[in-house]
Amino acid sequence: MLETINRRSFLQMGAATGAAAIVPRWMNAQAAPLPDRVLQGRDLALKTPITTTKLYDNVYLLQGFGGNMALQTGPEGNILIDSSFSTSVPKVREAIAAVSHDAQGALINTHWHYDHTDGNEGLHAAGFTIYAHRNTRERMSTAQTISFFHLVMPASPSGALPSITFDDSLHVWHNGDSLDLVHFDPAHTDTDIYIHFHNANVLHVGDIWFNGMYPFIDEATGGVIGGMIHASEKALAVANNDTKIIPGHGPLGSKADFQKFHDMLSSVRDKVAALKASGASEQETIAKKPIADFDAAWGKGMLGGDAFTGIVYRTL
Repeated sequence: MLETINRRSFLQMGAATGAAAIVPRWMNAQAAPLPDRVLQGRDLALKTPITTTKLYDNVYLLQGFGGNMALQTGPEGNILIDSSFSTSVPKVREAIAAVSHDAQGALINTHWHYDHTDGNEGLHAAGFTIYAHRNTRERMSTAQTISFFHLVMPASPSGALPSITFDDSLHVWHNGDSLDLVHFDPAHTDTDIYIHFHNANVLHVGDIWFNGMYPFIDEATGGVIGGMIHASEKALAVANNDTKIIPGHGPLGSKADFQKFHDMLSSVRDKVAALKASGASEQETIAKKPIADFDAAWGKGMLGGDAFTGIVYRTL
């Protein structure tokens, strides 16, 4: 089902949720303790500047330590995609102010992970209304375990939760452009969406693409290798050779770059699946190093070849 929202109803929906100033979670003494990995991410985000790259007349790429963000500016209200870490919020607001004097509008989350949503509360307090897939709100509303990193994320405070959600897709006309927000079947998680700016020809695909590196697939919250491949195919189908594609992590890319990532995923899946079908255990499969030929090009990010092989094996 494709839901459509025009500018007026988009703004009215946001206004109805309110944007009252709230005490940010990182200042709340009653908040549940956060995993060390999150605290370390906040520290690195605090030390990392936000860089701004213009992609279109009023669309920008913002990059810091957390997930890649996108910004659309305009008199109908700014739209920001993802919020990085809470400690990045002041720098994100400065980056926005450097290119826009317009009011804050919508903050859209590509999925639930903390490196894309930890800044939600602070940006909501600054005037943004948070939109996301329904599963993102559900995941953020309760404690979540990310087993690969051995961490438990506490439920997010109410001010960080998306207040407007959708199921399959949402279409919005805003600031002279039309935007599609479209949910993927479970891929990186079960909460992933893409955001496509039609006139700007900019596509933000979140963490279904880690540009230049093996991706993390969160098997604990619905992620599967087959879903990653299908999601990349779905996103590639709406892009053309001139589309500027924003990955969740890594540099801005093109359709050709994204296609290389898809082809790598497909080949890795096939190699690991063949060993699993032959009866090899996960550890035996890792020991055979079936994806070693890809490690030089893709194994220099968050995951090495052995770790990625294990994730693929478990999510086949």
